[in-house]
Amino acid sequence: MSDTRTDESRSGDYGGSGPDSTPALEMEAIRKVYEVADEEVVALDHADLTLAPDEIVALIGPSGSGKTTLCSIAGGILSPTEGKVVVGGKDISGYSSKELTGFRRDSVGFVFQTVNLIPFLTARENLLVVDEIGSRDRKRANERADQLLEELGLEDRAGNLPSQLSGGQKQRVAIGRALMNEPALVLFDEPTSSLDSKLGDQMVRLIREEMKSRGTAAIIVTHDDRITGYADRTVHITDGRLEA
Repeated sequence: MSDTRTDESRSGDYGGSGPDSTPALEMEAIRKVYEVADEEVVALDHADLTLAPDEIVALIGPSGSGKTTLCSIAGGILSPTEGKVVVGGKDISGYSSKELTGFRRDSVGFVFQTVNLIPFLTARENLLVVDEIGSRDRKRANERADQLLEELGLEDRAGNLPSQLSGGQKQRVAIGRALMNEPALVLFDEPTSSLDSKLGDQMVRLIREEMKSRGTAAIIVTHDDRITGYADRTVHITDGRLEA
């Protein structure tokens, strides 16, 4: 795995990695095997990955290399065949399906390539739905949603439906939704793929600012070189193996 840092102007605010810090993510000897037509297909082969509390890692690899599987295991969507997964100090390796559902709701944020906003809910309501699922304090949820919308420059779009938002605005709503549960880890899937060069660069800067200001770790699956320039590390994956 590559451990090359970005230049000082971009990586100088890298923090939370002192000896007493609890890593945001620890994946040890992760192996994932699928049964396909009575044959075993190895999607991940003894992968190791650790992220500091505010570290941003760009994950790069060809289609079918294991990127989606790795992120799905880190986010508690899939369980590994072998190995250990610890997120924010919680060992989720042996969690039941019900426990993983609660873990995903409370500890991980997801920003999908297709955004996946609920079309009949406003921008504000798309954020609030996270707390409705978790049955949390309504007043606190409203305050947090309004705070995130303001920070993301969307306070004047809070009442707009997704169909009334631009591509970049939809992505910002998706980032806000991912941050509603104050996660230890946020997983991004090609966050700039649908944006032009200018908006893509703005989105990369925004992601870094939001993650660093909160001390939140992130894995960004990407083919976009702009993202690697703002990540603390770039990790390459090929045939289920993380490369040094």
